[in-house]
Amino acid sequence: MKVYTLWTQMSQELNQTQSAAFWQEYFATETKIYEQLLKKKDPQIHGTLEDLAKEYGVENPVFAGFLDGINESIEPTIELEELEETSLIDVKVVYEKLFYNMMEAKADWLYNLPIWEEILESDKRGELRRAYLAAHTRSVTKIGRNDPCPCGSGKKYKYCCMNQK
Repeated sequence: MKVYTLWTQMSQELNQTQSAAFWQEYFATETKIYEQLLKKKDPQIHGTLEDLAKEYGVENPVFAGFLDGINESIEPTIELEELEETSLIDVKVVYEKLFYNMMEAKADWLYNLPIWEEILESDKRGELRRAYLAAHTRSVTKIGRNDPCPCGSGKKYKYCCMNQK
């Protein structure tokens, strides 16, 4: 069986109580992997899946789950469904993408790791935060009470939908 398939089964075939405990444990493990990875300050990840899992102190399916989480932040991306213990992993972590994607995933425990200060300059982290906020901030136009109602009735807003709130 493929390693990623095992990861998928592990992470999906849980009841609600098991699921909360599983993910809590996984996020703690994931944090340790990221800390180790970032401390190296070498964006290259190279080795077989099995060797890398041993290096980071996790089971093969858990490392496949980690690769799933980081896949959008590496070049080239990995065909996860094809992963086996002997699959060679040879990718480069793009730190800017990784930091941004951590914000995208709302993983503040990861993008707030102190090691980021040694990886990305403060200005670069700020720039990435601003880009994230700009992409995820919606501007809402306020409707004036004398403007036409947005429902399309042709009435003024104050005589139509404003009174229905």
